Amino acid sequence: MSVQLNHTIVKARDPQASAALLAALLGRGAPVRFGPFHGVEIDNGVTLDFMRVDEEFDWAHYAFLVSESEFDEIFGRIRARGIPYWADPGHHQPGEINHGDGGRGVYWDDPDGHVLEILTRPYGSGG
Repeated sequence: MSVQLNHTIVKARDPQASAALLAALLGRGAPVRFGPFHGVEIDNGVTLDFMRVDEEFDWAHYAFLVSESEFDEIFGRIRARGIPYWADPGHHQPGEINHGDGGRGVYWDDPDGHVLEILTRPYGSGG
């Protein structure tokens, strides 16, 4: 059996809203409720399980490798919703995309401060 990431828990103040926003932006189906979780399934079978947390928590980073056409669709949805975006995770290049390794990448924050990213080429892949 190969080792594969199956799911990860994403802490959220409003897990239903955060999961629904991510699913909408990525063009996924509606989140699936399972116990306290609202799951967003990604194409490789990994599920991001949003869970309500009331105390303070640190942000996390989630990056999604997408095709060029998917990038255009997702980026269009980000801009249509007026969501601020950056070319870097440190938020130093607002309103820009990056072209690392000959691809494209953009970062935005979810409602709980998690830094989300779409990219068309893995970093370090050349280009």
